Amino acid sequence: MKKLEIITRPFKVDEIKEALTSLGVRGMTLTEVRGFGRQHGHKEVYRGAEYQVDFLSKVKIEIVIDDDMLEKVIDAAVVAAKTGKVGDGKIFVYPVENAVRIRTGETGDKAI
Repeated sequence: MKKLEIITRPFKVDEIKEALTSLGVRGMTLTEVRGFGRQHGHKEVYRGAEYQVDFLSKVKIEIVIDDDMLEKVIDAAVVAAKTGKVGDGKIFVYPVENAVRIRTGETGDKAI
């Protein structure tokens, strides 16, 4: 099993969700996060005062999938999230040793 963290723009969430559920992804967790990479934030003006916004609003989508779905899910997420501009985000892949469904006690692939 693999865990994917997809960090991207908030307005791309619906497109990513549709792309992943069409591949059979059965669940995901969404967290609103703030951060920066190559974008380095931007300057804004509020009541005449200029200030630097370093941390930009992003979303982090977390999913756990079977190993055999990995490439298809990554490809679908990239297509759905891509705008072609700096700030589209990143996908991180982690190995998952085990998963346990609390309600039934199922483990491994059956738990996801």
